[in-house]
Amino acid sequence: MPTPDDPLDAPVRKLVAQVSHWTPPRWAASGPSGASRAALLHDLVQWMADRCAEAEGRPALPVPRLDNDLALPDQLQVVAADLRRFAPLPVQAAAAERVSAIRGAFS
Repeated sequence: MPTPDDPLDAPVRKLVAQVSHWTPPRWAASGPSGASRAALLHDLVQWMADRCAEAEGRPALPVPRLDNDLALPDQLQVVAADLRRFAPLPVQAAAAERVSAIRGAFS
């Protein structure tokens, strides 16, 4: 559960609100790097999952790339919740910066 000093809460909520209503064509559109928006968000989720694995002292595992991009906001929320639980605040702050950067790239 988010706390008042939670650096991830607001950025994740804002990104989820921004993208949760997107249709498949919008997810497939290219982001600034040329990769699809779905690929960019999945890369963010994977990066966050890897940081969580490090914090937990376990091997990193690939985050499943589901057939339906509409699940990406849910995957983001799950991984963010894990980071809140296991990762130190500097890692959470770095994740919050990445979330905000993706949100800006999607504007």
